[in-house]
Amino acid sequence: MDNKMEYKSPLSSRYASKEMKYIFSEQKKFTTWHELWIALAKAEKELGLNITQEQIDEMVENKDIVDFEVAEAREKEVRHDVMSHVYAYGKRCPKAEPIIHLGATSCYVGDNTDILLMRDALKLILEKAIQVELNLTRFAIEYKDLPCLGYTHLQPAQLTTVGKRATLWMYELATDIVELERRLEDLRMLGSKGTTGTQASFMDLFENDEEKVKKLDQLIAEDFGFAGCVPVSGQTYSRKVDYNVLSTLSGIAQTASKFSNDMRILQSFGEMEEPFEEHQIGSSAMPYKRNPMRSERITSLARYVMIDSLNPAITAATQWFERTLDDSANKRISVPEAFLAVDGILNLFINISSDMVVYPKVIESRVMEKLPFIATENIMMEAVKKGGNRQELHERIRVHSHEATLRVKRDGLSNNLIELIANDPDFDLSEEEIRASLNPSLYVGRCPSQVTEFVQDVINPIVRRHPHENISTEINL
Repeated sequence: MDNKMEYKSPLSSRYASKEMKYIFSEQKKFTTWHELWIALAKAEKELGLNITQEQIDEMVENKDIVDFEVAEAREKEVRHDVMSHVYAYGKRCPKAEPIIHLGATSCYVGDNTDILLMRDALKLILEKAIQVELNLTRFAIEYKDLPCLGYTHLQPAQLTTVGKRATLWMYELATDIVELERRLEDLRMLGSKGTTGTQASFMDLFENDEEKVKKLDQLIAEDFGFAGCVPVSGQTYSRKVDYNVLSTLSGIAQTASKFSNDMRILQSFGEMEEPFEEHQIGSSAMPYKRNPMRSERITSLARYVMIDSLNPAITAATQWFERTLDDSANKRISVPEAFLAVDGILNLFINISSDMVVYPKVIESRVMEKLPFIATENIMMEAVKKGGNRQELHERIRVHSHEATLRVKRDGLSNNLIELIANDPDFDLSEEEIRASLNPSLYVGRCPSQVTEFVQDVINPIVRRHPHENISTEINL
């Protein structure tokens, strides 16, 4: 039963998935330590040390069992977490006890485990990011032809389409996916580098046989499916690795925050809404409200992740010589919580993007309200064809536009720009001729084609690179 008298991180209790929470759980951490000790023993045996298969089999048989009570009691006595778990694992594996952790320092299990957990977490993040892309892709294709107001400075500018706008969200996320791929490809284990990174203890074990010491790193890396270990290190892997990983997570947070802020504004405009469940309450005081709560939560969590990414930056900058321990407490918090927060963000992103609500009539109404202003360049060109002076017509449109804007903003009346232009003899255009140009689809440029090309050229290759049973198939156009 949960202890209601103690603080619990909301990232764990409210936002992150079970899968992500397990990756950073104590069970996963310490069973990974066991796997690393097994890998070390197997490699040392292969390279000629006096380690028996019976000892390794005993370790393998017990690798998924963590005697937490034994380890915790031992840690109270010796004040060392790694040696406490060496002790507990040794008690469960008495035949292997003499060779567990042979030649290693604490960072052999600590740092290598951190790399392994980050790899698993990055893979889960990547899977969810691709699912968001697929959701947005289906949305973009469905609405690639629907004109809507485009904005610069949050002021109406030229038209775009609802689907084309979605590609802006998709493109930023696509760059994040490429970064995730790069982080996974570049990730390397620490390996068995020893107390100051010199591998001196292993040189002693292997009687100064450098080739065997180098092979030890290679065998451990291969055991865990890595291309290799870091080429050089102090006692720890460079804390720049944590910074690079959290920078990638920060990038995802930035992308999600931009999306969520756009959604919040669109919901305020009445053009789009995030999903709203049948019995969901939007406000405790105003029953009619449908607040964009999920988008707001994305914004909130994203802000945390972006700030959290500064932690490993400062940590990396303040590591002295071969290592200091001021990294430990910070990275125990900053790295897992960044992953949990981004996991929560993507869970929300998947939920919203899978069922966004669009209100075409509201969008059309807002477009038609502003379209007379947007169409003025085309109107001006038509008047020039009839013999008008472009510079003089530009000035006349400027005057008429400000008059129509004042009528709308000050008097609350409809936009009468078309009537003003039609009644101006300098244009020599009838109202019917002018209104014929007020077809929104004439003002969206290449939006539909851009959507199609973007999906073909950017999104589908990403999906093909990552076939997975939990990810839907690529989009067929």
